[in-house]
Amino acid sequence: MRTTGMSSQKQKKRNHSILRNNKGFTLIELAIVLVIIGLILGSVLKGKDLINSAKQKNFYSSFLKNWQLSVASYYDRTGYVLGDGPPNGGTATVNGSFDNVSGATFGATDGIDDTLKRVGLDVPESNAANSGQVIFKGAYSGSRTITMQLYNLYSHTDLRHDNRLYLNNVPTDLAIALDTIIDGEMNSATGSFRYYPDNTDPMGGWPDASTTAVVNCSLLVDI
Repeated sequence: MRTTGMSSQKQKKRNHSILRNNKGFTLIELAIVLVIIGLILGSVLKGKDLINSAKQKNFYSSFLKNWQLSVASYYDRTGYVLGDGPPNGGTATVNGSFDNVSGATFGATDGIDDTLKRVGLDVPESNAANSGQVIFKGAYSGSRTITMQLYNLYSHTDLRHDNRLYLNNVPTDLAIALDTIIDGEMNSATGSFRYYPDNTDPMGGWPDASTTAVVNCSLLVDI
């Protein structure tokens, strides 16, 4: 009988231990778990921002800047403006101005690509079918095909025409990033890189990237 009593007490202790262990997490333990989850989510979001920033910088260095350099290199080699008159891949009279040549036609016979190759210059690479177009996925816009044009564009701010690389269908978050990369600050109305029309916001603001998926913008070509 004594043995039976001792066994019963041991069983009660085991049952009590099991019940105590099945009570679940304490408030402190739950708080620690929530903190860890928050840190993980914060790292994921931060990592996503860093990836987007890297993509935007790569767009500038591998596409936009390369075309800016190609135009300058062609001028240095020939003394003429690329896309100005038929001998230079353009369509109108040679007068020192871009002939508003669309990037969708750069690969045509005697187009911009052929014109660069004739004088020994490389055609900038692109992930699209045409060298003057590029596909980019914005934060809110999804994947978009951006078309660049060699355009003699009128500035509503400066009240004059300038040779510019005109970009159509640009994800707004990319345009804002390019403005800061190129000009050092976000201002859509001034500097080399601008929103078009450049007098849309006299204070230099860009549209909200979360509600305006794409914009048109341009980069000055100073030759």
